[in-house]
Amino acid sequence: MTDTAAPEPPPPLLAVRGLHGGYGASQVLFDIDMEVGAGEIVGLIGRNGMGKTTLVRSILGLTPPSAGQVAIDGRPTVGLPPHRIARLGVALVPEGRQVFANLSVLEHLSAFHRSAPDGGKAWTPASVFALFPRLAERQRHMGDQLSGGEQQMLAIGRALVTNPKLLILDEATEGLAPLVREEIWRALATLRQAGHAMIVIDKYVQRLIAVADRHCIIEKGRIVWQGSSAALDADRELWHRYLGV
Repeated sequence: MTDTAAPEPPPPLLAVRGLHGGYGASQVLFDIDMEVGAGEIVGLIGRNGMGKTTLVRSILGLTPPSAGQVAIDGRPTVGLPPHRIARLGVALVPEGRQVFANLSVLEHLSAFHRSAPDGGKAWTPASVFALFPRLAERQRHMGDQLSGGEQQMLAIGRALVTNPKLLILDEATEGLAPLVREEIWRALATLRQAGHAMIVIDKYVQRLIAVADRHCIIEKGRIVWQGSSAALDADRELWHRYLGV
């Protein structure tokens, strides 16, 4: 009888190891370690100016790290240009929305649409319209004819139609009216139910706890705490110490 070795577990969808980075001589990130598993939602939280967006830019190759490793599905990505990293299945909903003023809603979604890499059920303009009915009503409107909330819905839809493995949302509810903000949270809950892996940056900690599986708190460019939603919800001292809540 021969022993059969147990198969190795698959690598995490995203693995960040020992990441350092910043802008020129100004170092922002220090020895960052974090993971996102397939179908997992991770909240990345911290006060303004602590390095959250710089970390996202480093993952995406927009601000190349000075040291450390990033891997998507086990494939190293440091040194790859941003479009190659995007092709590996990472999509960003950027802070500030960044929709194109001279493209209609439908043109945005059609131009960015890409087939699902695994041949599974794909996001299409039609399924984005089902997620955000307001966009369906305004599909012929140009980007600069939309309200801030509608632009945010479009930015999320534009990322979804690339059919990413990992969706990163940077302050997706920032500056929105309460009713629109609720619609965004409803959409994120729908994405959670569908099994989408996400990194979500947001200041509304209680709402993030309801959506995310785990959280990473970043303080002065370092991950100072990682844990489950239940653990974060139970430790309000963390909120006061690191989040200013």
